[in-house]
Amino acid sequence: MYAVIETGGKQYTVKAGDKLRVEKLDAKEGEAVVFDKVLMLGGEDVKVGAPYVEGSKVQAKVLEQGKAKKVVIYKYKAKKNERKKKGHRQPYTLVEIENIG
Repeated sequence: MYAVIETGGKQYTVKAGDKLRVEKLDAKEGEAVVFDKVLMLGGEDVKVGAPYVEGSKVQAKVLEQGKAKKVVIYKYKAKKNERKKKGHRQPYTLVEIENIG
């Protein structure tokens, strides 16, 4: 069985046991998280929501709160001695899907 969930403005296809990085959630490591915005449930019979499947939830456990690798932004204008360097590390939450229902 699999599901398509929405979190952080993005959609993810998940199965039980999957580990995935989602946009930062307000939960501590080891806590349980419930995703109730389920767009589709798949398996033997497919249920498609309009926009969400009613009464369905995906349960997950938070494994880690972290930051992704640094992305360096460098702006440069020729012949103007204008240079700008910035860096950004996007925060994420690593979750493991436990149950789909």
